[in-house]
Amino acid sequence: MSSLALAVRDSNTMLRRNLLHARRYPSMTLNLLLTPIMMLLLFVYIFGDVMSAGIGGGGANRSDYIAYLVPGILMMTIGGTTIGTAVSVSMDMTEGIIARFRTLAIHRGSVLVGHVVGSVLQCVVSVVLVGAVAVAIGFRSTDATVLEWLAAFGLLAFFAMALTWIAVGMGLVSPNAEAASNNATPLILLPFLSSAFIPVGTMPGWFRPIAEYQPFTPAIETLRGLLLGTEIGHNGWLALAWCLGLTVLGYFWSTSKFNRDPK
Repeated sequence: MSSLALAVRDSNTMLRRNLLHARRYPSMTLNLLLTPIMMLLLFVYIFGDVMSAGIGGGGANRSDYIAYLVPGILMMTIGGTTIGTAVSVSMDMTEGIIARFRTLAIHRGSVLVGHVVGSVLQCVVSVVLVGAVAVAIGFRSTDATVLEWLAAFGLLAFFAMALTWIAVGMGLVSPNAEAASNNATPLILLPFLSSAFIPVGTMPGWFRPIAEYQPFTPAIETLRGLLLGTEIGHNGWLALAWCLGLTVLGYFWSTSKFNRDPK
C-alpha cells in the first residue's frame, strides 16, 4: 500500500473515531451550539429595536438588524465549535491514547487530520443549524446568486479549517482539558470585538484599527457582502489572507508540537 493510500485510510479511521466520540458525548457540542443561538435570540428580541435604530440612523427596524447580525453569529458559531476541538485534542494528549497510537503502524499525521476534518464537519453542521434558526426568525437573503451562496459556504468552511488548526495547536500545548478550554476562549470572544454586532465606524477611533483588521471582521463583512449584497471592498482579500495565514501557522505549529517525541 502506498504512503498516500495509508495516510487516507488512517485519516478516515481517525475521522470516524472523532465523530463517534462527539456523538457519544454530545453535551459539549450542545453547549457550544446553544451559545450563538442564545446570542442571536438575545440581540434580536431584546436589543434588536435599539441596535437597529442606532445602525440605521432612523427608526427601529428589527428585520434589518437580523440581516446585519446573522453573518456575525455564523462566524461566532465557528469560533465556539472549535473550542471543543482544543479540548478534545488536549484530552487525547493527556489520557494516554496518543502514546498508544505512537506504538501502532499508522500514519502519524492521521491523528491530527482526523481532528481537523471532524471539527470542520461539526462547524458546518452547527452553522446550518444556527442558520436554520435565523431563517425561522426572519433572516432572508433574496439577492444572493447561487455562485454567491457557494462562495459564502466556501468562506465558512475555509474559516472553520483555519480556526480548527489554531485550536488543535492550543489543545496540544495545554496541560489539561480545562486549560485548553481557557486557551481557546479568544476564538469566541473575538467576534465581540469585531463588526458582528455594530459597524466598526461607530467604535472609538483608537479601537477601530483593532476591530477592523482582526480575523473576524473581514470574514464577517465578506459574508455580508455575499449574502446581502453590501460592499465587500478590501475585506475579501483580507479574509482570504487571514484564513490562509492562520491555516499555515496552525498546521506547522500543530505538526511541530505533535511530532516532538515526549520526554
